[in-house]
Amino acid sequence: MEGIGALFVIIYLAVIVLMIASQWKVYSKAGKPGWACLVPIYNLIVLLEIVKKPIWWIILFMIPIANIYAAIVMTHRLSVSFGKSTGFTVGLLFLPIIFIPMLGFGDAEYNADLLED
Repeated sequence: MEGIGALFVIIYLAVIVLMIASQWKVYSKAGKPGWACLVPIYNLIVLLEIVKKPIWWIILFMIPIANIYAAIVMTHRLSVSFGKSTGFTVGLLFLPIIFIPMLGFGDAEYNADLLED
């Protein structure tokens, strides 16, 4: 049984490394420092810059229900900024372990001009 627990820990750590590397790559593709994905709160500020939303949106993430709306809008804008569709946004929301690496390591390129204000 101890071997199974160790296996789960190794898989868990591998998933964490994959997600950090993927987010790092997404930030880098958007012209931001990759290490910013590691710093709490600052990573949200940088992500808001990437999706061209004002910094005061951080307040929305502290309000119940409004935080869900803000997260969906931000995720959709991230998807659009990389030239992806609404279907990709749904994938980012429900299967981030698959779609964030696709965004980071795939051939999608960041284009801020795709975002509507």
